[in-house]
Amino acid sequence: MLIDDNPIGVALNRNLGSPVAPREAVEAELTRLIERRSRQKDPDDEHELWKASVRRYNLMRSEERKAQWHEYHASQAARLRVLMDALIARHEREAERLMSRDSHEQNERKEA
Repeated sequence: MLIDDNPIGVALNRNLGSPVAPREAVEAELTRLIERRSRQKDPDDEHELWKASVRRYNLMRSEERKAQWHEYHASQAARLRVLMDALIARHEREAERLMSRDSHEQNERKEA
C-alpha cells in the first residue's frame, strides 16, 4: 500500500539537506529535554520538604495543645483551691459551732 508514493511504515527522509542533520536534531532535542528537566523540581526533594513541613506543623500543634492543657489544669487547680478553701473554712466553722454548743449544753447540765 502506498501513501504519496511512499510505502506505509517507511521512515520519512528527514535529512534536511545534511547527512548529520538528524543526529544534530536528536542532540538538540536531548539538550532541550535535559535543560527543561534540570529546571523542574525533584519530586523526591519536594516530598522531603513536604515531610519536614508536616513535622514542623505537628510539633507546633503539639506545643499549642500542651500549652492549652497546662492552662486548663492550672486554672482548674486555682478554681478548686478557692472552692476547697471555702469548704474547709465552712466545715471548720460548723465543727467549732458544734463544739461550742456541746460545751454550752454540758455547762447547762452541770448547773442544773
